[in-house]
Amino acid sequence: MVAFFDREYTAKEAYGRLYAYMRKYRTRLIIGLLAGSITAGSWIPLFQVIQPLLQQFQTVGAVQHVDVPATHDTPEPGGIAEPGSGSEALPGWILSVERYANRVGITFRDAEGRMTGQLLMLSLIVVPLVLLLKMIAHYINQYFLRWTGARVVQDFRMDLFAHLQKQSLGFFGKTDVGEMMSRSMNDPQIVDSVIAQTLADIFRAPFEILAAFGFVIYFAISNQMLVTLALVMVGFPLFMLPLTALGSKIRKWSHRALQNISLVSSKLHENQTCIRVVKAYHTEAYEIERYAQVNRDYFKISMRTVRLELLITPAIESVGILLIFIFVAYCFFQKIAIHQIAPMLVPFLVAYRPIKQLGKIQAQIERGRAALTRIFALLDYDSSLPLSPNPVRKVTFTDRIRFEHVDFRYKPDGDLTLRDADVEIPRGSVLAVVGGTGSGKTTLASLLARFYDPVAGRITMDGVDVKALDTTCLRNLIGVVTQETVLFNDTIAANIAYGSPGATREQIIEVAKLANAHDFIVSQPEGYDKVVGEKGFTLSGGERQRVAIARALLRNPPILILDEATSALDTVTERLVQDAINRLMKNRTTFAIAHRLSTIRNADLILVLDHGVIVERGTHDQLLAQDGAYRRLCEMQHTQ
Repeated sequence: MVAFFDREYTAKEAYGRLYAYMRKYRTRLIIGLLAGSITAGSWIPLFQVIQPLLQQFQTVGAVQHVDVPATHDTPEPGGIAEPGSGSEALPGWILSVERYANRVGITFRDAEGRMTGQLLMLSLIVVPLVLLLKMIAHYINQYFLRWTGARVVQDFRMDLFAHLQKQSLGFFGKTDVGEMMSRSMNDPQIVDSVIAQTLADIFRAPFEILAAFGFVIYFAISNQMLVTLALVMVGFPLFMLPLTALGSKIRKWSHRALQNISLVSSKLHENQTCIRVVKAYHTEAYEIERYAQVNRDYFKISMRTVRLELLITPAIESVGILLIFIFVAYCFFQKIAIHQIAPMLVPFLVAYRPIKQLGKIQAQIERGRAALTRIFALLDYDSSLPLSPNPVRKVTFTDRIRFEHVDFRYKPDGDLTLRDADVEIPRGSVLAVVGGTGSGKTTLASLLARFYDPVAGRITMDGVDVKALDTTCLRNLIGVVTQETVLFNDTIAANIAYGSPGATREQIIEVAKLANAHDFIVSQPEGYDKVVGEKGFTLSGGERQRVAIARALLRNPPILILDEATSALDTVTERLVQDAINRLMKNRTTFAIAHRLSTIRNADLILVLDHGVIVERGTHDQLLAQDGAYRRLCEMQHTQ
């Protein structure tokens, strides 16, 4: 599922921004990466001793044991062997270590250049210590990188969640909830694997490859094997051909896979949200088939990505085997001895595993880039309403609200939903808005709460444009009960207290009584501690509405927006709740939207909307006397 805000990011852009997230944890990151690269350098000493060992094995059978007169040229036991005994083939660091060991009475070789028991015992101690050091380095590498990855994922999810909270209602009208869930949950998890696994391989595998090929270059130059070195330099880049050829395709199909897992999440969320309709129309089998289809599509795309990833390793292996075969054949025809060629073959064998890992690294990098592209595309799209650089803080409402020739449309190229809305609402008055479905009633209320901004005209509160008001102050002045009642999957008490964190249990009970909700709440075994389920699933429509009204009453704002707040109540309950609302509306400004015209008879001003235009205005009696649209609405409801 491609979102309207999606765009493409280069690898440099995507991973450059990822580094900005990791930079906060750079100390642990650097320690982890250094620990992971320690093992790479440990191969170089091994490469250096291969040739002298092979030389010794090749010559040991040919050496004749003869009595050699003791002269000044014969080294003493425990001394450093002179040239001719094989010392010239040993790397300098071994000779230096041996020299220091001799000073403390430890001999590595006897007079004939053979290993002593002391060296053997020392090796049995040093080798386990080296292995222990490598194990510790590996643990530090894995733990610190996984810690960094987990923290970056946490930061991504927090930034995505905070970013979504700032978007306008128009944004959520154009996006899919399941898609946003997938981008906020699944995509950051892929980034975690890039940091915790791929990043570790990136810093280990290249070091091992560089150590191997660096030694090959050093050895070839030292032994005047420049033609052989030229073959290596030409052949090595051929390992990269499979990575280059398959990398872009892996990124393309990884991006499609992420889009399809978003669709899977979307279908699941949609089904759970609309489960009442599914049950009512007995369409369970239809829903199962729809979900199975999106799962099949995701499976096909995922396997396409897997096939491409799996091709990388055998492709690298094939190229590698071919190159090694050519290298060995060259050495055969050039009659290069085994002890000459082995120091160059062993690094190739050591580099084989990290070279294979490059394929996995490349695939994971492309998958990570696809995930980062989706994350940053969302973070870079901003539909939030503009904030004033110097917002006006207003804690009270003292005079009046004015809609000054307001126009509004939901889409930039769409028709106007409201046209030239001009009305004044004095403090303490009740404004009622009526009209048919789609006439713009709810839109007018949404503009007052600044869920949207008008495209023309302005809305003022005590003479101050609501665009200039501090958003927190504006929302604290307004209490809203929407047409669609939404409750959180929490207790009844928590839902009533939502938005009023300091409310006491006594205050919660008081407003529940005023909203005629107390009786049905205490009739539940858990009372106010009953968990209402997803969107208040366990409560009836009237019960959910009364809880929402109690929530608005607890906030005690000077301005009330009642968007058909009593539409879900039965006649008896509606009358009781309406009486409570009437008492609470005293000294408050109320913006009421109602289909039931009987609930707004006492309004100070009634607006009649038709296709976004105010066609009539006045009190109930005045509008009835006009014999216009309002009278027809009243007669229609009376007939019904």
